[in-house]
Amino acid sequence: MALDVADRVDAEHIVALGEGATPLLDYSRHPLATAAGFSLGIKDEGRAHAGHGANPTQSFEDRGMAMVVAQARRLGLGRLAVPTQGNAGDSLTRYALAAGLSVVVAMPDDTPIPILGNVAAAALRFPDQVILELVGPTIREAGALLMEKYIAHGWFSVATFQEPGWRIEGKKSLGLELAEPARGETAWSLPDVVVYPTGGGTGVLGMWKAWAELEALGLIDSRRPRMICVQSAAMDPLVRAFDAGEADTTALAGGGTLAFGLNVPGGVGHFRVLEIIRASGGVAVAVDEAEIARELSRVWGDTRWWISPEGAACLAVLPQVVDRGLLKRGERVVVVNTGSVEKYLPALRHLLG
Repeated sequence: MALDVADRVDAEHIVALGEGATPLLDYSRHPLATAAGFSLGIKDEGRAHAGHGANPTQSFEDRGMAMVVAQARRLGLGRLAVPTQGNAGDSLTRYALAAGLSVVVAMPDDTPIPILGNVAAAALRFPDQVILELVGPTIREAGALLMEKYIAHGWFSVATFQEPGWRIEGKKSLGLELAEPARGETAWSLPDVVVYPTGGGTGVLGMWKAWAELEALGLIDSRRPRMICVQSAAMDPLVRAFDAGEADTTALAGGGTLAFGLNVPGGVGHFRVLEIIRASGGVAVAVDEAEIARELSRVWGDTRWWISPEGAACLAVLPQVVDRGLLKRGERVVVVNTGSVEKYLPALRHLLG
């Protein structure tokens, strides 16, 4: 279901808070990019950069939740529920409050303090609109609690892949931005490789859908980027399924990772993520926790960019991907940094010394 921004009735349901239009930062000086001869860009969904749009909660989840809230308003849905590893709940809370909706957010109690604190503060300030439930150790248990306690009593689930595709439609905008003409040019084009931190996987489906629609419009051809879907070795259901040639993932027991958004033991839409990886000629690959930490420290020291641990995981995995022959000289590679390390402080402050 789409919203037509040119239609007055549709447009009045949209709550825009500045999301999207984020920058593509040039990181061709990255040591491996220089050595291997590919160009590297960082699509920064986290901290705001002057002259660009800014996701209000410093997360790519704002793209999806902007669409969720607009569609909920359009359909008269006043009570929304979401299980989350953190950022999706923070985002939904911000948009729901702006739209005058009620929301229940269920997240693990070890969610990074800034994220948990944002939702908790909203629940204290607006108790008639925001309910916070702490349950874990992962999003899986949060979803089960919501199903039993809230969804069964009239709350509308906007969990990953369990709403009518609205979050995918919102994240589709990320794929459109990666394809749109560079400043001063007119031709639409795609990178050769997209490296993406993959928990639930709505962003993968959103980008893939965007590119199919651009092809249907005649703006791009049938070529697609190789999708490199990155997970933590501490929680890697997609990687295990991909390596085993399986059609879908098998849920894993709760694990722990610095890249909190990747702590997703299994996903309703993982079968489709696997299909996209294979269709693109890409790979699902895991990176060790120590490598994530080292890369986060290295990038901070080199650039002072506030990349998230999920973004650091994508950069940390590049040597593996080069060794597999999936990054080639002269290619254009985009790493998607899905948030800001600011939302993970103080737990990761020691890595920014």
